[in-house]
Amino acid sequence: MPFALYMLALAVFVMGTSEFMLAGLLPAIATELDVSVGTAGLLTSAFAVGMVVGAPVMAAFARSWPPRLTLIVCLLVFAGSHVIGAMTPVFSLLLITRVLSALAYAGFLAVALSTATTLVPANQKGRALSILLSGTTIATVVGVPAGALLGTALGWRTTFWAIAILCIPAAVGVIRGVTNNVGRSATSATSPRLRVELSQLAMPRLILAMVLGALINGGTFAAFTFLAPVVTETAGLAEAWVSVALVMFGIGSFLGVTIAGRLSDQRPGLVLAVGGPLLLTGWIVLAVVASHPVALIVLVLVQGFLSFGVGSTLITRVLYAASGAPTMGGSYATAALNIGAAAGPVLGAFGLATGLGLLAPVWVASVLTAIALAIMLLTGRALTKTAAEAN
Repeated sequence: MPFALYMLALAVFVMGTSEFMLAGLLPAIATELDVSVGTAGLLTSAFAVGMVVGAPVMAAFARSWPPRLTLIVCLLVFAGSHVIGAMTPVFSLLLITRVLSALAYAGFLAVALSTATTLVPANQKGRALSILLSGTTIATVVGVPAGALLGTALGWRTTFWAIAILCIPAAVGVIRGVTNNVGRSATSATSPRLRVELSQLAMPRLILAMVLGALINGGTFAAFTFLAPVVTETAGLAEAWVSVALVMFGIGSFLGVTIAGRLSDQRPGLVLAVGGPLLLTGWIVLAVVASHPVALIVLVLVQGFLSFGVGSTLITRVLYAASGAPTMGGSYATAALNIGAAAGPVLGAFGLATGLGLLAPVWVASVLTAIALAIMLLTGRALTKTAAEAN
């Protein structure tokens, strides 16, 4: 695989750490800024909303820019937003900085996804996606737990400063690894007009892949965002165990993305047919046994594996279905991921607010996954036709 792909994954690691790190910091943020945990959870939704909006907008705005320029600008904006977030004492301003950093991340990821698919043969999009998303999953293994420990030891603001500083080596990696003659610039002369690329959104197979990806990711984020109080209150574990749970989830998600990446190009139906029902079963079992610490930690690992394995396969289907939109396809995949990431925490917070208990977000994940499975059954093989489908 090309060196540039790994440099993009490095930057995604830094930005992904920021996206996921709030799962371990929400209680501290809520306490210091005098808001409820449910309200603090809206920081995750705000980030996701910024990515949903930012992905297509940034991709359309910068579609004629050299990819390296777009990636560097996005990294600089991302770093600046974290500096402001680290200093503000006002929750509303922190919310705004999360939206701004999400816009920057959305632009970066949309360009990175489009660039990644031009760096590999047409039938290896799943492999390329697995490498790129490994940056996110490694963030959950290393970056997020480290951020949680750093936040516990030195305060949550320290983690924001750390993310801003880590943007520096990420930017250096992009400058060294990505040249202006790869990615979208390589296809600019033959790329369809923007209107043609946007018209791809009317394709049933693309809509189906995006909806399913959003539902699965929504369930993942509903449960993951509110994992900390489940660990500390439902299971009765010490706060330090939140980091352990995050590491387990991250290990599972890394394995899920890696294994699914080797299957999703040629055997997507197998991944979805086996992984989908297991994912639903796992959420239900987790909700039932969450008060048992050992069972909870094991299931967090399993659900990380299943949710990212199924979710990344569906996002690969988005990229295949959007093959007629070479400069905008990455933004469609990013939007699908983050529609779910925006809706999941909102639904989880609603469940908490209605008095359904700390496990309400896990039941939300179960419902969203069940809906996705029902749609898969009704649509048959429309989503999983193999590689030549994109042509």
